[in-house]
Amino acid sequence: MNPKYQMLAILGPTASGKTSVAVHCALNLNGEIISADSRQVYRGMDIGTGKDTADYTVNGVTVPCHLTDIIDAGEKYNVFRYQNDFFKAYSDITNRKKFPILCGGSGLYLESVLKEYHLTQVPKNQELREKLQDKSLEELIEILKQKKNDLHNTTDFEDTRRAIRAIEIEDYIKTHPLEKSPVPKIKTLIVGIKSERDIRRQRITDRLKARLKKGMAEEVENLLKSGITPEQLTYYGLEYKFVTLYITGQMHYKEMFTRLEIAIHQFSKRQMTWFRGMERRGIPIRWIDSITPQDQKLDLIKSWLTE
Repeated sequence: MNPKYQMLAILGPTASGKTSVAVHCALNLNGEIISADSRQVYRGMDIGTGKDTADYTVNGVTVPCHLTDIIDAGEKYNVFRYQNDFFKAYSDITNRKKFPILCGGSGLYLESVLKEYHLTQVPKNQELREKLQDKSLEELIEILKQKKNDLHNTTDFEDTRRAIRAIEIEDYIKTHPLEKSPVPKIKTLIVGIKSERDIRRQRITDRLKARLKKGMAEEVENLLKSGITPEQLTYYGLEYKFVTLYITGQMHYKEMFTRLEIAIHQFSKRQMTWFRGMERRGIPIRWIDSITPQDQKLDLIKSWLTE
């Protein structure tokens, strides 16, 4: 097969089965996977981030996956670092004549690559953050609109923290002119894995039960023992936030499970909203239902790659 695309991207909400699709594609396309997950970059955070490393091995063959386990838990990682790490991994894969497959559900990470964002490392401005901390999201958006700087994507924030960061970036580049480094344009087939709400909800519930049974609480305990504070752990996503509250005695098990389950359902819905927004921003996504048999998914994707 001679694909007309330089890369395949498999995206979808949590528990959609996108990793399995990406692995089967990699096995059939002489490919390797580049993760687009904002939490799987951390070492020692496996169960709570859903690395599911066993999924990368099929019939005794393991598919390489890049950009997982690349930094220590406790460090901060951002889209600027991700974009740089992605292009290094992409070059490595293509130089070895392998086919790159981008896979994940972190919308901003995906979009930074697929929309060729021009990014720069901007230091935090504590004085500005304190000045803006009591403003509502609507007020922050209005402030950002007044700044009108094309170097920053103004559609990527969904909470006050991101909006403040966006304003911080705008203020910085007013006094620090940016040199645009060339961002490679990669011709990519983008495939989304979706499922009906009830099916998605059941998968989320089943997976949460499986992760807790596998030892997610013990993983959080070990992270706390390693010196990471409870406050730091809340930065790493819903699972770590709620399980930390349980481990530290602020929530009993049943309440933790119920609230975490609801929060993950809400997160999944937000992911789908983001992906629909990507389509509105000019990123074409070809959707496949998650219940479609794996071989049919693969045949469909292969036909799209060569059409």
